[in-house]
Amino acid sequence: MKFRYTFQKIVDLKSNEKTQAEWILSSAVSQLRVEESSLTELRIERQGIEGMLMDASIASTTVSDLLLFQNYLTHMDQRIDAKLLDVKQAEEQVSTSRTHLSEKAVEEKVWFRARDKARDLFLAEAQKKEQETLDEMALTRYKRPS
Repeated sequence: MKFRYTFQKIVDLKSNEKTQAEWILSSAVSQLRVEESSLTELRIERQGIEGMLMDASIASTTVSDLLLFQNYLTHMDQRIDAKLLDVKQAEEQVSTSRTHLSEKAVEEKVWFRARDKARDLFLAEAQKKEQETLDEMALTRYKRPS
């Protein structure tokens, strides 16, 4: 007699939900890395513009060129601020995904434990029946006249 768990499809579903949550977390972490990398590039670009502004201010440059550099720096600051918001949103998504994954892992564990408990009960019952059969056979042999 083979053990068949009545709720095996639910166990499989919970396992699949956990796997899906892992994929979502992985995607969220990848997106966070992309946003952080983009932010780093913007900051490096801004530093380059600052260097160009400093060089231009040392050399004889027109005021309009200096204003152009300053306007571009302001624009870069705005892009950095927007990218900081994107990074924050990506961090929140990672946090939400981690929470979701931990919830799915707990659900999966509960169902695995229920299945294991049902299997243990099944095996104990099967062993009990087998022992009763062996006892009955031994009793029948003992009662037979020799």
